[in-house]
Amino acid sequence: MTAPTVFLVDNGSLRPQATLWLRCLAEAMSTRTSLVVEAVSLLHSHKVTMEKLNGQPATIVKRRLRECIEAGQRDFIVLPLFLGPSLAISEYLHEMIEEQRAQHAELRVEVAPVLSGEDSGRPDPRLARILAELVRQRAPSAATKIALVDHGTPISEVNRVRNAVAMQLAEELGTEVAAVQACSMERREGEAYAFNEPLLESLGQLDGFRGGRLILAMFFLLPGRHAGVGGDVAEIAEGLVLEKAFNAIETTPLLGEHPGLLDILEDRLRSVL
Repeated sequence: MTAPTVFLVDNGSLRPQATLWLRCLAEAMSTRTSLVVEAVSLLHSHKVTMEKLNGQPATIVKRRLRECIEAGQRDFIVLPLFLGPSLAISEYLHEMIEEQRAQHAELRVEVAPVLSGEDSGRPDPRLARILAELVRQRAPSAATKIALVDHGTPISEVNRVRNAVAMQLAEELGTEVAAVQACSMERREGEAYAFNEPLLESLGQLDGFRGGRLILAMFFLLPGRHAGVGGDVAEIAEGLVLEKAFNAIETTPLLGEHPGLLDILEDRLRSVL
């Protein structure tokens, strides 16, 4: 029986660093599983010039799936590099798959669970353990405050994952730090999206949280416009220090840089093999 084609799928970015990191993770997964795992994005990455990607152009799911089907492949696994149940996976990806299935009834596509797992209220505890290790790399003291920061989301279920991971992180760190607070980099306007509060930029307004040293536990997977060097999160953090909301702010490495993420990815892949 022919092995399935495996796509490691992120949302996509116009920053080349995101695609290069995605490729590193796909290569590591290929080595671990003896399957060919391809780095494929849902959106954006195909617009990056190949000169910025070591001469190898990026591709997106819609295009790559069609190419593979035209070449005769019918068996696929999508391995989402997503922390929670984003609409990009639960809706957009499935719409693309159904478009192809309407033309090819024999098409088989298994979509593995997202990194947090099936239960948004009880996410995989390994995410919090990874974050705890990354925070400890910054040598916090018992007076250090921790902010677990994500991008912000229009989906309450995704926000639920972040809040649950923040609670797990607080349990992991215990008295090693002063406090752990979940926050969002940004949010949409309107009361319907207020569940994203507090925003990172307003952390200094929280009672008892202002001042001292702050470590941002980055709930981001890959570098890009938001979490990369000089990205939006770094810009907001710089502003907080300038306005003296905190004496100093440091950020942890991204989740994609920790080898423990590969363990979770491998479990998700094997669950659908």
